[in-house]
Amino acid sequence: MADVSQQQVETALKEVIDPYLEQDIVAAKAVKKITVDGGKVTVDVVLGYPAKGYVATLAAKLKEKVSAIAGVKDATVNVSFSIAAHGVQKGVKPIEGVKNIIAIASGKGGVGKSTVAVNLALALSAEGATVGILDADIYGPSQPTMLGAKMKPESKDGKTLEPIMSYHLQSMSIGYLVDEETPMIWRGPMVTQALEQLLRDTNWKDIDYLIVDLPPGTGDVQLTLAQKVPVSGAVIVTTPQDIALLDARKGLKMFEKVDIPVLGVIENMSTHICSKCGHEEHIFGTGGGARMAEQNDVDYLGSLPLDIRIRVETDSGKPTVVADPECRISQIYRDIARRVAAKLSLRKKDFSAKFPNIVIQNT
Repeated sequence: MADVSQQQVETALKEVIDPYLEQDIVAAKAVKKITVDGGKVTVDVVLGYPAKGYVATLAAKLKEKVSAIAGVKDATVNVSFSIAAHGVQKGVKPIEGVKNIIAIASGKGGVGKSTVAVNLALALSAEGATVGILDADIYGPSQPTMLGAKMKPESKDGKTLEPIMSYHLQSMSIGYLVDEETPMIWRGPMVTQALEQLLRDTNWKDIDYLIVDLPPGTGDVQLTLAQKVPVSGAVIVTTPQDIALLDARKGLKMFEKVDIPVLGVIENMSTHICSKCGHEEHIFGTGGGARMAEQNDVDYLGSLPLDIRIRVETDSGKPTVVADPECRISQIYRDIARRVAAKLSLRKKDFSAKFPNIVIQNT
């Protein structure tokens, strides 16, 4: 009987399409090593996105394919993940301690963007990444309430702030620094300066993904982010309603103009399920987010239901992903989180941290 070849193993692995990368794992360059020793085969797969809730499923699928090859007596498949820093806009300095910044945006208010942002951050953390969240809404900061964190951040050196820790999430918000009853009566330049300071003067610690919860619209804050903050990708949150989609499209076009890749569209409040009878109803219309993604050639990342639990749990300072990690809504958030990170993993990497600094010395 002929020995098993590496080529046979590779062909078998190509049959498994990763649902998040939307391609086979060989094409996605996730297969790092194939070892064939007679009838014993070992495969090492390293994904570029956090996938704690998915690695066992993928490993089982791959093992099944490899075991089916004639002559294979023992198949071992190791699946792990490693998160790299990805490219950002030209001429923008990276933030120390942060690999990737993902902006969560919407064209208009009231689409549940902050709720999606905090649950997405917690879902990425649950999948095994080190995550931070920056509340970029200076006029209406909501993350301190959503994270159940009301303390003031410490400053060890009098110049920089320590991020607030909540549910393994590093966070920073103007809401930690001012009284929640105090309105921020600031003009645009003060707001953009405050945002930059919150971002650059926080001691973020080895963060894989910093989620930036943007205020709605396409104004000063969004432009500052586009011009001065190293953003790896943006996610647009909308509802299926025509008027929300119209504004979401403006947000999408804005990111395209400033060379920030849009990783995809999330449709929030897509269906309402009656808590009394279970009847499902499309209150805000149907399929709008998917159509918008298709028309603008971006990915559709998933849809979230209009559910009273999401609102109640987030308002009480314990978002759904941590309040009930096993429920269907949490699983949807984790699925979307894997998809967002997978889309980013396919983009060009940033190797600047690996290059040595050249120092000229007169000797």
